[in-house]
Amino acid sequence: MTGPSSLIMSLLMLAGFALAAGGVYLIAKRKDRRRGLLMLVAAFVMWGNVAILSL
Repeated sequence: MTGPSSLIMSLLMLAGFALAAGGVYLIAKRKDRRRGLLMLVAAFVMWGNVAILSL
């Protein structure tokens, strides 16, 4: 894939990593477990979308 679609998938991957890192941080510091889990779920959904679009 070239063009805008590869840029969008790259941004989705970066956003997924940021969400996962933030979710792990929230869970590890015991600040807000529910939001941390929701951030992890959102990261996995983003990664799943990238996996589906790349096939």
